[in-house]
Amino acid sequence: MGDAEIAVYIGRWRPSSVSPQAAAFARDVIAKAGPEGRERAKNLLWAAGKLADYAIGLGLEAVPDVVLHPPTAERFTRSAPGLSGAARRTLRTNLRFIGRRVVPQLCPADMPLPRERAKAPYSPAQIDGYLVLADAQPTRERRMRAAGWSAWARAPG
Repeated sequence: MGDAEIAVYIGRWRPSSVSPQAAAFARDVIAKAGPEGRERAKNLLWAAGKLADYAIGLGLEAVPDVVLHPPTAERFTRSAPGLSGAARRTLRTNLRFIGRRVVPQLCPADMPLPRERAKAPYSPAQIDGYLVLADAQPTRERRMRAAGWSAWARAPG
């Protein structure tokens, strides 16, 4: 599906689940967000429409700087009734995507987390010390568990 077809789909979107004003807001911001694909556009339209309906119900002005402001979107995702945890996370992700595309001055990119180096592997001496401690356990079951044997494995001999 090309950009023109997606633009037509966005322009024709008229849901019964949100007010006409919220639907108009959603069409406007999703056209600016430039989604790739009809399914992505549909999901973003739904998220933006629901957020706009919520914001309008609170008496907020239906403009991107107000409705897509991060605290507004966050409050909505936390209080939206009837959504599972997974649906809330998806909704939040979609609203953050829209915000970064439409009002980037309000939604700076997340700071990258620092990478950590993997720890050095245990030396043979450290492994030997651990196995000596495992052998010192008072029962056979504890010795096997400490040495890394699972319940179904059996020691040779």
